[in-house]
Amino acid sequence: MSRTKRVAVTSPQTRLARSRRLERGRWRMPRLRAAEADRAAVLYRIQRRRGIPALVAMFVLVLGLPVVFAVAPALDGLRLWGIPVSWLLIAVLPYPVMAGLAWWQLHRAEKVEDDR
Repeated sequence: MSRTKRVAVTSPQTRLARSRRLERGRWRMPRLRAAEADRAAVLYRIQRRRGIPALVAMFVLVLGLPVVFAVAPALDGLRLWGIPVSWLLIAVLPYPVMAGLAWWQLHRAEKVEDDR
């Protein structure tokens, strides 16, 4: 019985990525000076606190849709372009609203950084 040698076939990018990882060594988080660390901690707390309204709005949107459908089951019978309005509310409404919330929150976070 003839045995063939097994060979691992890898992409050239895989070999390149492995060689780069070995050259760089372990990545370490940069250390901040005391004043910068205090400023970063204050910014983190303010931004986290300012993120709560956007997070609550997102949960109200996502968890409120089933409540709307339970309260108004007639939305299943109502059609727009031949599609039930309830399906449109589930498939279309959340994404632009969440993108708007993300944009709003990003600008609020950037404003905090600019003010401090």
